Parts: sequence; C-alpha cells; structure tokens
Amino acid sequence: MTQRFDDEWQLKTRLVHGGTLRSSFGETSEALYLTQGFVYESSEAAEARFKGEEPGFIYSRYANPTIDMFEQRMCALEGAEDARATASGMAAVATALLCSLKAGDHVVAARALFGSCRWIVETLMPRYGIESTLVDGSNLEAWESAIRSNTKLFFLESPTNPTLQVCDISAIAKLADGIGARLVVDNVFATPLLQKPLELGAHVVVYSATKHIDGQGRCLGGIILSDKAWIDEHLHDYFRHTGPSLSPFNAWTLLKGLETLPLRVRQQTESAARVADYLADHPKIARVIYPGRADHPQADIVARQMKGGSTLVCLDLKGGKQAAFDFSNALKIIRISNNLGDAKSLITHPGTTTHKNLSEEARAEAGINPGTLRLSLGLEDAADLLADIERALAAV
Repeated sequence: MTQRFDDEWQLKTRLVHGGTLRSSFGETSEALYLTQGFVYESSEAAEARFKGEEPGFIYSRYANPTIDMFEQRMCALEGAEDARATASGMAAVATALLCSLKAGDHVVAARALFGSCRWIVETLMPRYGIESTLVDGSNLEAWESAIRSNTKLFFLESPTNPTLQVCDISAIAKLADGIGARLVVDNVFATPLLQKPLELGAHVVVYSATKHIDGQGRCLGGIILSDKAWIDEHLHDYFRHTGPSLSPFNAWTLLKGLETLPLRVRQQTESAARVADYLADHPKIARVIYPGRADHPQADIVARQMKGGSTLVCLDLKGGKQAAFDFSNALKIIRISNNLGDAKSLITHPGTTTHKNLSEEARAEAGINPGTLRLSLGLEDAADLLADIERALAAV
C-alpha cells in the first residue's frame, strides 16, 4: 500500500508521512528494502514489466521501494512532479547538468560555485565539446550578455558556497525561458524549507542530501527534482544506464532525517542569525555575510525569494589565513570539517579545503579571501556557541 502525499497536508505532515509505502506487515517506520533485484511470477510478467506495461520494480539501480519513498517525500516537500535520488550531491549535480547536454551546446553558470561544481563546468564539460561561460551570478546583465545561440542551460547556487551570495532566481529563470533553456539551481544552502526554486521559475533543483536532509553526519546522498516530462525525456535513460543510484540504506536514513528537518533548520537558522549579529560588531572581524541581515549585498532579493536567512554564516577575519587558522584551532565546541548542515556546528577554511583547487584569482573573484571562513551552525545551545566563538576570538 503506497501512501502518496495529500495536497491538503501541511509541510511538516508531508515530511513525516509523504510517500510511505507499507508492506503487508503494516510497519510503522518505513521498511528498508535491501535487495538488488526483484522476482516475477512468470516470464510474461517480467516481459510486461520491462516494457512498462505492468507496474513494479525491476532492479535497484533503476528504482527501489525505499528509494521511491524518499523521492516521493522530497517531491512533497519541494512541490515537484518527479525526482531521482543519487549516491551523492555531486552525482546529482553532474547528472542534472550532463543528461540533457551534447557536444556543441553552451552553458552559462554563476562564477561562485562549490569547487567540484565549477570543475564540472570549467574542466569536464569542455572535454565533451560542451562550451561554458562563467558570470557574476548577482549581475542579471552578465547572464543576458553571456547568452549565445547554442545556450541550453543555466546553472547556479543560491546562496552560494561559501560567501552566501544570492542570485535572482525568478529573473534568471525568465531569461532561460526566453531562449528555451533550462535553469538548474543547487538549493542546498537554503534548504527546501527556506527557498523554493521551482516556485520561482527554475526548471530543475538539486540537493546534496548529505547536508541538512540527513543532518547528522551519517551518510551520503543527493536528489534531482523537476517536472515529469523533463525527467522522462532527459534524465530517465541517462540515470538508468550510468547508475549514479542511491543505496536503499542511505535512502532510509534520509527518510528519517526528513522527519526532523523543520525542527533542526529552524534552530540552526536562529543560532546563525545570533552569531552573525555578534560577529558583525566584533573588532577582529573584517566582514560578515548572512542572508538574514539588512547589510547583505542582495538583501532585497533575499526578502523576495527566501523565507529565512540560512544555517550558515560567512566571515572574514582581520589578519588573513593565520588569524583564520588561530581562530578555528581555538574553538572547542565548533569543530573543523568540510561538511555543513550537521547537528554539530562546523567551521571550514574554503581557501585551503573546498575551494583550494581554484586559482588565487578565481577565489578572489568568488569573494574568498585568505581570512574567509564558512561557519555552519548546529543544534548546540546558542549561548554555548557564542561563548566558544568569544573565547576563540580572544586567542587570535
């Protein structure tokens, strides 16, 4: 028995019940189907299922009951018609970009991207004859000027990793519509709770489910969401034959994460806002960027398209790399890690980790300075986090 989401349900209810598929045993928690394949009552039934004439699962590389539940619940959360879950966030990005492109096509992407995302656009795509242009994502005229006759895809993160720059998704989506292109949005920093790219006009949304959706540092995962027509035409066969599929166990873990996602993101966002306000007034801090503050460079866009700030804060320490290292090393509660969206507060020095492969010039263009740090707030008490930060700043 499959329980799809009810349109009348509120978001929190959908995150607990959406897409639930129960076996004949009537289990309370979602069942974990650790199976590679499925059996058929007859050869005729197998033929019919492979032809698509009979519903059912064929092979867990294509689809699996537990993975299907996760995909359906994410559709309920995002407001998407269909989805495909992947083994990681980067598998989702690579698949979403490459499945609809061919040699001779052109991609316009925001310059401020996660290092691996930028590698796909700048390094991998040209190997297959796909051209790309990087632009200032916050400059709408730059997007428009980069359009060519062969432009097929726009790609952006918003807010960006790690400097939390915000792009005008609605305006960029309209540019894409005007030339028959597709806009792919990596929405991981906003989470589907604080921003809805599909409602803003984007055509495809991707997530690293490793981050807030799991939220407890347990497993990898990713997901691609869009309308059913695009998935059937472009994604389905690519996904089926290249195999970036999610493990059923990871899908089950991510289902459990979705049940508590609103509670976690709300507290993390509240803590991030308090930390950002504290840091903004500190004499050892050169810059703080937080989407919930009035001094954010794109505060007007944030107000239009986001329902809240973020669980992350970007900060620059006076004194550059050494000051950033001294501060990070002095923290006791907040731990040094390249992950984010976790129940534990984490801090990252992008210039030497997640964005180290970019040239110094490229990092500067993206707003990543030697003293830049990315702070992901967790579920600890905000007072303890502020005390930890205050002690660490005293050590700089």
